[in-house]
Amino acid sequence: MADEATRRAVSQIPLLKTHAGPRDRALWPQRLKEEYQSLIRFVEQNKEADNDWFRLESSPDGTRWTGTCWFIHELLRYEFRVEFDIPVTYPDTAPEVAVPELDGKTAKMYRGGRICLTEHFAPLWARNSPRFGLAHLMALGLGPWLAVEVPDLISKGLVVHKEGQRETQAE
Repeated sequence: MADEATRRAVSQIPLLKTHAGPRDRALWPQRLKEEYQSLIRFVEQNKEADNDWFRLESSPDGTRWTGTCWFIHELLRYEFRVEFDIPVTYPDTAPEVAVPELDGKTAKMYRGGRICLTEHFAPLWARNSPRFGLAHLMALGLGPWLAVEVPDLISKGLVVHKEGQRETQAE
């Protein structure tokens, strides 16, 4: 179960109304507008809480999203590229988020760096489709995944902070 702070934060993310995917030429622009509004609200909310942790931008048609996400561990910022495509069956199917730099470093990941969201996030998405959008994907999918996996990868030495990499290379 999600903690109370998570529930409160997610409850402030606007729910989407338009049930349309990229194949629906008439309604997709409206859905995309709602996605942007929801993402903007989520980012504003994170900044107000001093919890800013990602940046996203989309292709002109809104079907390919790329950006960066970061995780602070022991006062060090670990930054990763993030990318995903909107599936043709969206919003009934959630996008598969990829963090390419971490590909093959954890069992909770598929080929190509796609993170595993099937156990916990997929049923939640299915229950809330089409009201959930990309902001919910970030808040309830990628965010918790990073919080669990990145500290574990750091402790195993599979992820090294960039400063640590420079020191190792200098020796």
